[in-house]
Amino acid sequence: MAKEKTVLLPTQERIMSIIGENIKFARLRRDLSTEQVSERAGIARSTLVKVEKGDYGVSIGIYLKVLFVLGLENDLKNIASDDVLGRRLQDAKLVTKNRASKK
Repeated sequence: MAKEKTVLLPTQERIMSIIGENIKFARLRRDLSTEQVSERAGIARSTLVKVEKGDYGVSIGIYLKVLFVLGLENDLKNIASDDVLGRRLQDAKLVTKNRASKK
């Protein structure tokens, strides 16, 4: 059975590209080489290059390892933490109990 290739929408590709670019800039600001980061993360240098390009085929665990080396692992905790739409949807489903007025 042939493995089906995942296709991202252009918007999703741009988001991944920005994430990769941000990781690359964080590495460069720390004056770390690709060899240093890949060795510390326990991954191949070619995998780090894919991360820095925003390759969606790289597992999120690898992204976490790289972020850990850069001291940015807590950034992943912020994903979906401020879910404004989700909270509004949840609030809309809350049922308020109608009580009779006090006489």
